[in-house]
Amino acid sequence: MNWLELILLSLSLAMDCFAVSCVIGIVHPCLSHRHVLRFSLAFGVFQGGMPLIGWIFGESLLGPLGKAGPYIAFALLAFIGGKMLVESILNKDEQPKNMDVTKWGNVLLLAVATSIDALAVGFSFAMIQDTHINRNVITIGLTSFLVSYAAYSFVKKISNPKIRQYSEMIGGIILIFIGLKILLG
Repeated sequence: MNWLELILLSLSLAMDCFAVSCVIGIVHPCLSHRHVLRFSLAFGVFQGGMPLIGWIFGESLLGPLGKAGPYIAFALLAFIGGKMLVESILNKDEQPKNMDVTKWGNVLLLAVATSIDALAVGFSFAMIQDTHINRNVITIGLTSFLVSYAAYSFVKKISNPKIRQYSEMIGGIILIFIGLKILLG
């Protein structure tokens, strides 16, 4: 995976963090800098850590799955991207708007919820035998941190409920195209 693909993948994965940060900014526009850093950092750590876990799991299955790796990676990315597209069209609001994001338990719950897709992406890294896992994990985590922090900062000032819908739609489309590129070689 080249740098451009990695950046696009990182931005796609960060769209859930972006959407949740937007909701937090709309609902809680007066959080302290410390609380914004805390949830942004949690989002970045989990978004970066989940691909590592998925990659480790995928590496253990690589031998038995053989040459099916690119097909599995495509299926996972297309499923995740399709799911993001459907959710953006249906405009589901998965995160409770009254959740207290000043409590660590709630922040961790949101961080896990936004990073589940990244687990499957890590699995796909193993299937395509991407050996740059450290680079990938750091880039994904840092991107999610920066996107989360920036989203909260901007949205608290220019509140717009449509932001979540379009961010998921764009992220879903990018994941599907990356999956197609992996499939087609």
